[in-house]
Order: sequence, then C-alpha cells, then structure tokens
Amino acid sequence: MSLSTARSFLSEACYGEQELDANSALMELDKGLRSGKLGEQCEAVVLFPKLFQKYPFPILINSAFLKLADIFRLGNNFLRLCVLKVTQQSEKHLEKILNVDEFVKRVFSVIHSNDPVARAITLRMLGSLASIIPERKNAHHTIRQSLDSHDNVEVEAAIFAAASFSAQSKDFAAGICNKVSEMIQGLDTPVELKLKLIPMLQHMHHDASLASSSRELLQHLVNSYPSTPMVIVSLHTFTQLAASSLIDIPKQLQLLLQYLKDDPRKAVKRLAVNDLKLLAKKAPHLWIRENTQMLCECALTIPYNSLKLGMLAVLSTLSGTIAIKQYFSNVGGGSLVPPRLTDLVKLAQECCYHSNLAVAAHGVIVLTNIAISCPEKDIVQLEQDTVLGVESLLMLCSQDNSPSAQATLKTALTSLVKLLKSRPHLSQSAVEFLLGQLHLSCDSSRVLMCHALAAIATQLPVLGDGMLGDLVDLYRVASHSSTDKQQELLVSLATVIFVASQSSLSVEVKTVIKQQLENVANGWTVYRIARQASRMGCHEFSSELYQCVRTRVASEHFYFWLSSLKEFSQAEQCLSRVEDGDYSGAMSAIADALRSYQKGIASLTAASTPLSPLTFQCEFIKLRIDTLQALSQLICTCNSLKTSPPPAIATTIALTSGNDLQRCGRISMQMKVCMDEFRSLAARYADLHQSSFDADYATLRNVELQQQSCLLVSHVIEALILDPQAASFQEYGTVGSVQTESEYERRMMSVFNHVLEEVESLTKKHPPVSHLHTSCLCDAVIALLKVPLSFQRYFFQKLQSTSIKLALSPSPRTPSEPIPVQNTQQLTLKVEGVVQHGSTPGLFRKIQSVCLNVTSVLQSKTGPDYKIPLDTKTNEIKQRVEPHNDYFSTQFLLNFSILGTHTVTVEASVVDESGIEWKTGPKTTVSVKSLEDPYSQQLRHQLQQGGAQPAPQRSTYTRF
Repeated sequence: MSLSTARSFLSEACYGEQELDANSALMELDKGLRSGKLGEQCEAVVLFPKLFQKYPFPILINSAFLKLADIFRLGNNFLRLCVLKVTQQSEKHLEKILNVDEFVKRVFSVIHSNDPVARAITLRMLGSLASIIPERKNAHHTIRQSLDSHDNVEVEAAIFAAASFSAQSKDFAAGICNKVSEMIQGLDTPVELKLKLIPMLQHMHHDASLASSSRELLQHLVNSYPSTPMVIVSLHTFTQLAASSLIDIPKQLQLLLQYLKDDPRKAVKRLAVNDLKLLAKKAPHLWIRENTQMLCECALTIPYNSLKLGMLAVLSTLSGTIAIKQYFSNVGGGSLVPPRLTDLVKLAQECCYHSNLAVAAHGVIVLTNIAISCPEKDIVQLEQDTVLGVESLLMLCSQDNSPSAQATLKTALTSLVKLLKSRPHLSQSAVEFLLGQLHLSCDSSRVLMCHALAAIATQLPVLGDGMLGDLVDLYRVASHSSTDKQQELLVSLATVIFVASQSSLSVEVKTVIKQQLENVANGWTVYRIARQASRMGCHEFSSELYQCVRTRVASEHFYFWLSSLKEFSQAEQCLSRVEDGDYSGAMSAIADALRSYQKGIASLTAASTPLSPLTFQCEFIKLRIDTLQALSQLICTCNSLKTSPPPAIATTIALTSGNDLQRCGRISMQMKVCMDEFRSLAARYADLHQSSFDADYATLRNVELQQQSCLLVSHVIEALILDPQAASFQEYGTVGSVQTESEYERRMMSVFNHVLEEVESLTKKHPPVSHLHTSCLCDAVIALLKVPLSFQRYFFQKLQSTSIKLALSPSPRTPSEPIPVQNTQQLTLKVEGVVQHGSTPGLFRKIQSVCLNVTSVLQSKTGPDYKIPLDTKTNEIKQRVEPHNDYFSTQFLLNFSILGTHTVTVEASVVDESGIEWKTGPKTTVSVKSLEDPYSQQLRHQLQQGGAQPAPQRSTYTRF
C-alpha cells in the first residue's frame, strides 16, 4: 500500500507543490525500504530517481542517499546492485549530498566483506562517487589493492573505479599510471585484461609529462602487439588521449592516416575513420592540406563502400570548416591548382553519382561547401557541377519512399537551399526543377520539397509569383485520403502557397484550399494551416479557418483559445483595409480592430490554465492593443491642428516664455504626450523581449520590430515637431543593409526606410508645424498599419522550456509568519535553486549563469519614530552564480537594524552563453521581523523606570 501511495505522489506531483509532498513521498519510500519483503525493498529503491527528479533539493536528496547507503550496507548483493544503478542514474544529484563523510563511511564498510561480488559492487559504487570524493586516500588505496585480486569480477570493478578516479583526480592518475603500465606490459596479465586496462590511459592527460609517458606506452603497444583487438583498442585510446591533451592531435592525425592507408585490415581502417571523424569535429583547424589530401587519395582508391562512406563523412565535416580554405590555399608557393582539378573535387563529383545513396549525399555536401567557400575564377563550372549533382540525386530519391532515400533527399535539399542562399542567380532554374519534380514524387518527398521551396521563396520573394500556378494545380489533386503523410502534405503545400502569395491570397487559391480541407483534412490539419496563415499574415483566411475549427475541440480552454485567435485575425483583417491618405478610415479601422482585440483578450484570458498561463501571448496582445490606441491618438492629435490651430498671439507667447514650441499651440504638448507614450511602449516591448528566454529567434525578431516601430514613431514626432534641430538620422541610416529573414521583416524594414527618408526631406524644407508635418506623421502611421502583423511560432508553440525553482532558508513555519531576527544581528539568507528543463533543453540558448538580486524594504516600524537614513531601511545585494548539474546555491548577509517588519524579495534572472541577461524570474518573498535585542530592551526599561540612573557597563558578568 505504501509503495502505491509513493508512486501516486511521484507521478502526479507537479513543480511548485509544498515540501509536505516531498516528505510524504520519502516517508512512503522509507516504509518500503524497511519492509521484510525483498521485492518491496527493490521497488522502493528504484523509485528514488523519480523522487530526485521531482524534488531536487539537497535536504531531501541527502536524507534519501543516507537511507540508500544503509540499504547498501545491510542488504544483499541484489539490493546493492539496485542502489548502484540508482546512484549512477542520479549522478547529477550527487554533489547535493551534505553528509558526504557519513554516506561514504556506510558504503565503504562493505569493502571488507569476504564476498568478492559485494566488494566488486562497492568498488563500482566508489567509482560512481568519484566526482564528489576524488581525493579520498582510502578509496585510492582500496582500488590499487583490488587490481591485484585473483577474482575477475573484482578486478574488472577495480578497473572501472580506477578509470573514474583517474578522470577526476590528478594525484590518483599519476600514482596509478605506473601500476597500470606494469600490468599491461606484464607477461602474466591475460590479453583480455590488458584490453580492459588500456582505455584507462585516455585519462592520463592532467599534465604534459603524464600524457607523454602514456603516449610512449601506447606507441610501444601498437608496435609490439599487432593483433587486431589490441591495435583497435590502443589506437582509440591514443585518439582519446590526444583529443584531451590537444597538443598531440597533428601527430595522431598522421598516425591514423598511416594506418588507414597501409593497414590491410578492414576493422582497423574502420576504427581509423571513426577516430578521424572525432578529430575533425574536435579540431578541424589542425588539419593541414597534406592530411586532407591523403584522406582523399585513400577514398579514391578504397574498394569498400562502407569505408568510402566513412571517409566522405569525415570530409563533409571538414568541408564546412576552416580546413577547406587551408586545402585550397597555395601554401607551398608553387603554381596554384584550380579547384576543379583537385582530388577533393574529383572525389566529390564522382561520389555525387554513386550507387550508394549515403555516399552520394556526402558527395553533394562536400561539393556544395566547396562551391560556397571557393571564390575562384572557374567557380561557374563548379556551381554547374554542384547543381547537376544535387538535381540527379533529387530525381533518384524523390520517388523512393524508403527511410534511407528520404534522409538522402533531405540532405540534398538542405545543401541546395544553402547553395542558393550564397548564389542567388541559380535560384530560378532550381525552383523550376523542384516544381517539375513535385508532380512526379511520392508524398513524403513532396513534403520535404515544399519545405525547401518555402525556404527559397523566403530568401527570394520575387520567385513566389512563378510558383503559385504549379502549387495550386498540385493542391487540387494533392490528397485523396486522410493518411498522416497526406495531411502533412496539405500543410506543407499550404505553407509554400502562403509564402509565395506574400500575405495576399486570391479568391481562387482560398477556394481550392478550403475545398481540399473540407474533403479530407482533419481538425488538427486545419488548425496547423490556419496557424501558418497567421504567421504569414494571411489573416482573412486564417479567421475563416479558426471559425470552422473552434467547435471541433474537446475542451473549453481550447475553444476559448481558438476563439481568441479568430478575433485577433479579424482585428488584423480590419487593419488591412486601410488606404493611403484616408485618415478617418484609418481611425475607424483601428476602432474596429480594437473591438475585436478586446473580445480576443477576454477569450485568451479564459483559455489560460495554471499549467499553461499564456503569459507571453497575453502580454503581446496587450501591447498590440496599447500600440493601436497610441497610433489612433496620434492621428487625432494630428487632426487637432485643423480643429484647434495655434492662436494669433502664439508667436508672442513663445517669445515671452522663451519656449519656441508655444508657436505651435496646444498640439506641441499633445505631441510630447504621444512621444512619451510610444517610448513607454518601446520599453514594454523590450521587457517582453527580455523575459522570453525560451522564444525562437523569429519571435524575438518580431518583438524587436514592434519595439523599433514604436521608437521610430517617437523619433519622427521629435524630428518633425518637437526638436527638428537636435534630431539625427545617422543612427537609422544602416537599417536597410540588415539581412532580413522573413517577408514581414523585409516589409517592416522597407517602411522604416521610406518613413525616415520622407521625414528627413521634409525637415530640410519646411519649419514646424504645418499640415505637411501632420500628414507625414499620419502617412507613417498608415504605412505601419498596412504591414500585416505576423504571429510567430512562440505565440502558438513552445519548443524550449526552462524554469528556475528557488528555495530559501531559513524559511517561516507558515507562509504568513515572519522570520524573527534580532536587530543587532545579521540574517544569513541561503538561496538554493534548480534549473528545470523541458524535453529539448538548450535548443535556442543555454544558461551560463544565474543572477540573484536580493532586496529588502521596511514595511512597518515598531521602534521609536525618529528620522531613519534611507540606506538603513533597505538591503540591495546582487550576486551571480553558475549552476552545476542544474543546481546552484549561494548566501546573502542581510542587516535589519531598524525594528519592524521587512519584506525580503529574491529575484532570479539568467545569463546566456552570449552574456545577455534575461528576466525569467521567479520572484520569491519572505517576511522578516526585526526584534529588539533583549539586553537593549532591558536597559531601556531600566532607564524608563529609574529616570536618570547611570547605565551599567555591559559585560560577560552582567548577563548572568
């Protein structure tokens, strides 16, 4: 019964629950550990990793590991094995054990057992704990002794432990190196044991002399023991050691290439190829031209496809790095061989047409990377060869439904898109080829080709119109069944059509898509297509799709979510009807859009749940509403120049007051209010950007564009009306040169440039304020409104999830009770935290460090009411810590000299690998009550009662 309760705790518990649940789960597991039945004990032991995952704080993990150590000490070998597995699974939590000495003491007691299996399990346990006890001399001594054991199981365990400690401890590695060398070279050591001992040498890289002696030993082994297993193990250990010590990589490359070229054994060649690939990823800059040339020669002459594939995999890795430039550079000073005539290009061209699809895929990658990175005179021929190679591979794979063919097709299409990005003049013919192949391909190939076409059309929008006809024809006949591949094809084709249409779908295209969706599409497919339409700015069409799918969901939260999306699409559709110069029409369109947005934000709020609060979506929509209101207010302010022009004495008032803006009348003050409003909106967009740590790059760029549009409007107001002389256009001059990644970004950049050009030309010709200035402002507003808003991926889908959970100590016994502290003492606040990830941690960015900001504010004062300096009322401390295994801990010393209740706030933010700080939260608060020191209180009472009696001298004796 107890274990079923524990299982329910661990399966249903969510982050953020009270500590009571953690203690309850631990108590239930403890009951299982103390059970008399072996099965229940084992089940309790194997549930501990789930407990650590749910409640990853040291106080619980320490208690749990001490209980496991007791089981390890007192249980049988099977229980010990279970505890060992749990320890190895929970390696990232080991450093949270507080009583390391006690834990190791209980585990270590088993090493004195007469049972060699128990000793072997203990040795493996010690090896698993090497990260927290790297310098324990008793563990070092035990491992050295166990290497001389006559029991094979114990010796293998000792080798595992020795390897683990060698990786962690420099002293142990230096001490064990000679013993391992003697055992490897000893005639009485069996070959099987030597093969297990040799990999230990890869950890001997802590200093140069140790690495050098290990290399000499490995070189001796390679020469002295030519058997295949010994050569394979020695070479691989050689490579691992070189990769760790770095300085020996060039020598290792030469050694591996020599074996690849001269050794006739296929297994040795395969090992050499795998190790070369490892070094190509680790240090491509150390590959000189001779290394790459020798690899090309081997690949050209090798008769085995599997080995040729491995060599090409190494070359494809190198071709995307600096090594390719080193290969084509004229280092020797002789006559430069044209790239087309080099062995590398010959090999790649030959492999592009190879019968093995994987070999052909790597040939295409190499040829593409060469064509991109080689700016030579005869590059035209190389480009044509690359395109022909890619097209032949596409024709071969597009009608084959097998996984290998689809993987090759994906590789070829990726290479094609990469090539076209750097060589845009090849795009037209490539698009025509892909459109022709679409009609002949199988469904899974069509999906991949659609992705490639969408990427090409995004890079070169001018090609979109030419695609539409073929795509719509294909959509008419695309689907005749409701299989998963057919549904995926409908989504992919629709996405390409949206990209090619550039947010302006014709009636015919809409009809064709809707007809297919009604015939065979399920609700999820309709939603995905609607989502893509919202991302591409086709809001009228997405609104219709959301309308038809919102009643086909099983939850009211989903219904409200779809209803809000429909309202947002309708709001953006209202804005799409704005015409140039029609200012009253723009205001009525904004009013209609705001009505829809207000309905949508109500539905969006109803769609949020505690597990899915939709924080980013709500904040983004609120900002959009406030931006539209600010734009509407700006148009009203511009119109006020006509309805309330400056009075006749405005010039006199301006001269008298010394404020030149008074010449413009009341519009100047209204414009200042508008400018401040847009700057405030830009700051809020910046805050939203800074709090979206898990967002993809396109979403963040979208938020940046919204921020820049608000800054642009505020700058235009200042440049045209408030301060024309001080306004500078130089900082905005390079906007057009930025590489754009989407149609929405391209159109926004175009609007920014156009508005800035108009404003700059106007400020040089006319003094403010005239109808020309207000018209320019209104035209800028309309130009911004006419760009359809893009709802990016993070609005719909969260691919990366990162959160931080904080624990403070001391903590109050109840949430409402403050922590007592004497005013003459300082409070040590310990802050512990755990970084929690979703299914794909670090997809867009990773946490490098966590910033903790601790502030305290005096809430209510209980002492005498005299004036208090401001700096004694508050504490403000900031500290940065680096999480290790997703855990961090630090302490703060806080001073509460003022009597009363203080509120302490701990706020966390993260710093990514680029050094950018993100306001991710969370924010935790505790109350602290500062109490008067008992001796001071007693002294004050005596003074009040005795009047002017002299104060006794405080000493050790007066306190007792």
